[in-house]
Amino acid sequence: MPPVHVLVPLDGSPLADEALTHALTVFDCRVTVLNIVTPLDATMSEGGILEPDERRRTTARERADRLIERAEDRAATEGRTIETVVETGDPAETILEYVENRDVDHVIMGGHGGERGDATRRLLGTVATAVVRESPVTVTVVR
Repeated sequence: MPPVHVLVPLDGSPLADEALTHALTVFDCRVTVLNIVTPLDATMSEGGILEPDERRRTTARERADRLIERAEDRAATEGRTIETVVETGDPAETILEYVENRDVDHVIMGGHGGERGDATRRLLGTVATAVVRESPVTVTVVR
């Protein structure tokens, strides 16, 4: 059965852009684009090194807005409209919470390789690995 609501997490990477292209060209259904701003005081953000301030928060929000605008433009070139959401939090946790709290039935996301960790993490990246492992719905990883 084809999906009714596809979620595409965007992080600005080329593979995330490919995931959006895949979602728009393969599925004729509701598509939501989710961008997650990592809190500046989180260990994965620059806040782990520098003290968070309003300028950094503003810069992070402006980057998220640019990613969303770019996704909307991409959808328009396909003659489609998308729903857009910007959330703050841990990327994997936020994606999983969004799936569980909305009527999402398919996630399409980019995968990123890394140099450390087990083979799965090297092939998919840590966020994609966590989402694939924990998601209650189908996940397609674009590589």
